Amino acid sequence: MVEHAPTLTTEQADALIEGMRTKTMFFTNKKKNQYYLLVIEDQKTLDIENFKEQVGVNRIRMASAESLIEKMNLISGVVYPFGLLNNKEKDIKVYVDREIVNEERMSFHRNTNEKTSFISTHDSFSRSYRLYLTNP
Repeated sequence: MVEHAPTLTTEQADALIEGMRTKTMFFTNKKKNQYYLLVIEDQKTLDIENFKEQVGVNRIRMASAESLIEKMNLISGVVYPFGLLNNKEKDIKVYVDREIVNEERMSFHRNTNEKTSFISTHDSFSRSYRLYLTNP
């Protein structure tokens, strides 16, 4: 873990942290009965139409702050994969950019924008979750 000045953008974080930097997004379908956690390289722009096709839904949107608290006990703006540990229902599908999987380690914030954690990419996700590889 590295402590640093608070970062509000990926550009600020990139200036302080080396290696594969990620951003994590939490989505839900229109009925709010399916949830998706997407981890991509922080400089990528998500092609939402492509992602919807890969997920197999017609409508998808960012999950609400309430859903984020309910499902992963996280607040908006600080979404990270370790929040899956709080998902008792194990009902969140995890999608990871293929490019990240090929990296030795990845980084992300853990409940604060003043600390960045580095973890082994292969050890990152609980075996309780099926991992979907995606090309966002």
